[in-house]
Amino acid sequence: MKLQPVIGLEIHLQLKTRSKMFCSCPTHDQAIAPNTHICPICMGHPGTLPVPNQETVRAGILMGLALHCTITEHSKFDRKNYFYPDLPKAYQISQFDLPVAKEGFLEMIVLGSEFNPHRFGITRVHLEEDSGKSFHGEDGRTFVDFNRAGTPLIEIVTEPDFHSPPEAKAFLQELRLIARYLNLSDADMEKGHLRCDVNISLRELDKKGEVIGPSLHPKTEIKNINSFRHVERALNYEIQRQTELWEAGTPPDVETTRGWDEKTQTTIEQRTKEGAKDYRYFPEPDIPPLNLTTLKEELTGTLPELPTEKRTRFVTEYGFKHEDARHLCEDPALANYTEQVYSELLAWLESLSEEEGQDFEKQRTQLARLIAGWLLSKLGGLMAERAIDIRILKITPENFAEFITLIATKKLNTATAMKVLTEMLETGTDPSHVMEDRQLGQMDDESAIAEVINRVLEQHPQEVLRYQQGETQLIKFFLGLIMKETEGNADPALAKNILLVKLES
Repeated sequence: MKLQPVIGLEIHLQLKTRSKMFCSCPTHDQAIAPNTHICPICMGHPGTLPVPNQETVRAGILMGLALHCTITEHSKFDRKNYFYPDLPKAYQISQFDLPVAKEGFLEMIVLGSEFNPHRFGITRVHLEEDSGKSFHGEDGRTFVDFNRAGTPLIEIVTEPDFHSPPEAKAFLQELRLIARYLNLSDADMEKGHLRCDVNISLRELDKKGEVIGPSLHPKTEIKNINSFRHVERALNYEIQRQTELWEAGTPPDVETTRGWDEKTQTTIEQRTKEGAKDYRYFPEPDIPPLNLTTLKEELTGTLPELPTEKRTRFVTEYGFKHEDARHLCEDPALANYTEQVYSELLAWLESLSEEEGQDFEKQRTQLARLIAGWLLSKLGGLMAERAIDIRILKITPENFAEFITLIATKKLNTATAMKVLTEMLETGTDPSHVMEDRQLGQMDDESAIAEVINRVLEQHPQEVLRYQQGETQLIKFFLGLIMKETEGNADPALAKNILLVKLES
């Protein structure tokens, strides 16, 4: 029996507006005393009227456009009724049959397959308010903090187009990046800005990979998963659990809701899943329907360059490798920094090609690898050690570009370049000044290098004799001593040539 997972996602994205969805209370709820950012509107007091926050409507439209959705010209809010302590009104203001956007898709690369993009369907994008937070005490009492109640959310519901946990994880990571590029949300799962419910069922395939029987079976929903790792683990566990049920001849026959228990690495059944009829949706009588035509026209064409397009451009226009482009575009600020560095170097690269007649495309590729290596690996490592973010980096793009030219023109080797880069990171100083002040420029004076080599050879006569008797691997030993003597400043190629001449003369 061959079973295929069928996975759909329901993602809640917390918007970073200054005020809540339907009132003027602040949305910030971190390190704030419980129940201080509340008012009669978000607490659902009788006689109060909710007023939609226009910025949230704009955010919903922008997300819909980014996901290639059809923007609904006429949208409305609905009451989703259910009784739970964290909803003071006993209903949630959400959207049901007329969301802000619907019927879209996200096309993306999964599992490093650069030439085989996957397309995942988007069912709907709608707006709704968040609930409060419940805290369960050890004494059996439950406390509720309503600071978060009324915080604006975008909910994105996908089609059941995912067939593996890595696909679902990659989609969520791409969606997080889109939210950041649009500047709609920080989308930090650990802080609750991005929460995910996953729906999963299995279906049987024949030897040709064709579906046997119904294409969709009763699904299991796993609620409120708060990290990418947990999403992948929860899906892997649920696939194993449901596979065992299928193999026992008792596949799931009713839709259920389960929770993920990180301690036991299992899902735990909570209840049978509610349907739309259980929520008793009806139009929100206190909020008139929305005409989105004007906002749609205003926002269409205003989208910034999104991650997929930026990664593609980094490869085709700048010559970065696919993997480097992916890492460089993971953070909009890092991507912008990279572009500024590259633009500073472009004129130098073009003049190099004209003056020396070098192949521009070859030089461009080499330059892109040099930038990526030093920016992601070397500088990235130094920044990680010091917990420095690119947004507060003291090294300007201009100075980093100058630093790259010093390496490309062999005025700095790897060892001395690391010393210069560390100094730049700590002080923000121009690389040329650091190199001059600390005398870290590459030594290319033949007589000075020859003097160091003579000294090294005189100090190690036995090794010289062994080399001359055939142990040619000792060349690395001598080069290491020379680089140590010159503190890494000697031109390696020049030093090796002089050394060979002296050893073999």
